[in-house]
Amino acid sequence: MKIGFHASHEQFKPSRLLELAKMAEDAGFHAAMCSDHFHPWSPRQGESGYAWSWLGAALLATSLPFGIVCAPGQRYHPAIIAQAAATLAEMFPDRLWVAVGSGQLLNEAITGERWPPKAERNERLLECAEIMRSLWAGETVTHHGLVVVEEAKIYTRPLRAPLLIGAAITPETAEWIGGWADGLITISGPQTEMKAVVEAFRSGGGEGKPMFLQMQISYAPMEEEALQGAWDQWRSTILKSSVLSDLRSPESIDSAAAFVTPEDMRGPVQISADSNRFIEWLQEFSAMGFENIYVHNVNLDQKRFIEEFGEHVLPVFSGAGTTV
Repeated sequence: MKIGFHASHEQFKPSRLLELAKMAEDAGFHAAMCSDHFHPWSPRQGESGYAWSWLGAALLATSLPFGIVCAPGQRYHPAIIAQAAATLAEMFPDRLWVAVGSGQLLNEAITGERWPPKAERNERLLECAEIMRSLWAGETVTHHGLVVVEEAKIYTRPLRAPLLIGAAITPETAEWIGGWADGLITISGPQTEMKAVVEAFRSGGGEGKPMFLQMQISYAPMEEEALQGAWDQWRSTILKSSVLSDLRSPESIDSAAAFVTPEDMRGPVQISADSNRFIEWLQEFSAMGFENIYVHNVNLDQKRFIEEFGEHVLPVFSGAGTTV
């Protein structure tokens, strides 16, 4: 099992995230990943740097493998994402994976285009995945569907294409991506819900494929501080995915989360002041089959979290490797 650091572009300036990524490597984290937003989830978070620019700096500044979750098809043309990933993978071989999802209106509405229903967004996503794979294989691609490509070819390609991971939160989506993705990425939550996602992915064709987890935690020396930090920064994101995907702005998402209480954060976020509890959670997720776990401390005190995990949690898993 590899334990990675999650870099949240919604919460920190890119310069600070770069410092944190280097600090995470020094502390013993085995890998890293980052979000890819145009807008943050909440005005309280207040940041949203461009992830693809940042990845070049982060890969150069550290020796960690990195991943990114993005949504090709509306804000991003899939050929551009394929080119960006190919460039990074050529410069930093075998250190990049790319996860794709159907996206949220929060980020995609900037194009002014129609926001399709979920089924159509999934169909568009699959077209994008096939286009990206064809471009990484050196093919000249022309495609007329929900996405249009005309005679595109990527001339600078890596020796090995990045893994193309499918992002899923619901069992239905997980089962669907099991048939075409190289692996699964999902977020932590109640175990019964996570087990359903894992089982659906495997039954849909994902048996034997790698599974990645974004583990959402809140650590502080006092549990009440950890709870309040999670509630302040991350309460908007615990709404159902069907709600989150169709809200237009950080302000509208905040309004929808107006009735979320601090206690509601328990379950969607693993909250504790006890390092041993995080070790137990990591072991439970590993037992479900997650070999790549990226820990996202959702409160703002990243330095204290990195130091605590480096001293007390990561040594328990020190046998983990450093490849993607």
